[in-house]
Amino acid sequence: CLACSWRTHPTTSRALVGWRAMAVALLWGLAILLMVIGLIGTLLPVMPGALLVFLGMVAGAWAEHFEKVGWPTLASLAILTILVYVVDFLAGAYGARRLGATSWGVAGAVLGALAGMFFGFAGVVIGPFLGAVGGELLARRGLVEASRAGAGAWIGLVLSVAARLALVFAMLGIFVVAYLF
Repeated sequence: CLACSWRTHPTTSRALVGWRAMAVALLWGLAILLMVIGLIGTLLPVMPGALLVFLGMVAGAWAEHFEKVGWPTLASLAILTILVYVVDFLAGAYGARRLGATSWGVAGAVLGALAGMFFGFAGVVIGPFLGAVGGELLARRGLVEASRAGAGAWIGLVLSVAARLALVFAMLGIFVVAYLF
């Protein structure tokens, strides 16, 4: 590799070797920082946690010139990252549907989740519930049915967080195994 040719070049100076060590340390620092922030972000529907974890893994693989964690592993991790967002979207709709929400309630839960992002953590937690209730009331359902749909949207949110955590920990496990073995 052209970037690695300094290893075999006869005039390699100690400064260049020191720079390489510093670059590796900076990349690993960035990788760990992104993975930790991403892991925390996985708990919050507002942050792109899985994407940050994946970008941290790319930085860690880059620090080692993709020798320990190669492109096939990174491609698998990219697929899992996409799967996190697919599962996240489907879990909320599933929870609302499971407790009897109509398409109005499901749409309301999605809109409530999007609107809730602008109101911090409380908005993220309460938004899907209020959106599903509002959607069901617009569909001319009673308050009891609307509340059940809202509870379903909230259960979907909890299931979504659990699924995201499981997938992100699977990503971390795959990365660690690929790095060590």
